[in-house]
Amino acid sequence: MTTRYESAIDVAALTAIDVHVHIEVDGHGHHSLPDDLVEAASRYFSADGPRPDLDSVAAYYRERRMAAVVFTVDAETQLGHSPVSSAEIAEGAARNNDVLIPFGSVDPRRTDAVDRARRLVEEHGVRGFKFHPTVQGFDPSDERHYPLYAVIQDAAVPALFHTGQTGIGAGLPGGRGLRLGLSNPILLDPVAADFPDLQIIMAHPSVPWQDEALSVATHKHNTWIDLSGWSPKYFPETLVRAANSYLKSRVLFGSDFPLLTPDRWQRDVATTALKQEVMPGILKDNAVRLLGLGA
Repeated sequence: MTTRYESAIDVAALTAIDVHVHIEVDGHGHHSLPDDLVEAASRYFSADGPRPDLDSVAAYYRERRMAAVVFTVDAETQLGHSPVSSAEIAEGAARNNDVLIPFGSVDPRRTDAVDRARRLVEEHGVRGFKFHPTVQGFDPSDERHYPLYAVIQDAAVPALFHTGQTGIGAGLPGGRGLRLGLSNPILLDPVAADFPDLQIIMAHPSVPWQDEALSVATHKHNTWIDLSGWSPKYFPETLVRAANSYLKSRVLFGSDFPLLTPDRWQRDVATTALKQEVMPGILKDNAVRLLGLGA
């Protein structure tokens, strides 16, 4: 019998909410990516450590009094590799519902993507969806994906899109055929325009398209930016300025764990020009509002 996720998070007790945490290996030892991509990403991020399973991730965040949004990426069509199960992630999050918040992932190129997304919401209780246009090999602005976005909008849960450069495939011949341009955040502008009630998270500093991400976020107030995947000391100055001022209510803390840890993120953020007064919003309060955790 499936256990449907229901949050038991004590928001007041949290120090932060990490909105970008990967579950890269399931309980059977199956990895979310083929071996060559796992190795290439480890080299890119200089992260050769083990990939923890879901319960270990929960213990890690519980120890830090943080909550974590957890997900995988279903890119089976593009990579020819079966993904970690989003249903199993939701089941694991239900076991650890004091610290974990499950997002689902569906391969947009599958003919049953809409049905899969609907089942993940209705049967498993996922609280959002993760997409990686480069790894999944799809143009997010293509209207053939609009029925999928409609289901997510109707469910009133956010969609998180990888934006900018990626370490997945970096250094492999031809980048293993993965196309960076699919993760230009300007491709999310028509999605935000046509689905005004869909909350869209643009993940990472969107190098080399940071200005595009800031432009979309300035114009479309149903868009957000998470600060994952880069040490804060490398954040573009324009992003820091926006997070300190006109976008401060729609910027989110994310690490990219396990490739970048929240410990390193928090250590390095102290060296940046991010203002102390905006940090409570970035670390927790904005995510509480976006994810509906305060209700």
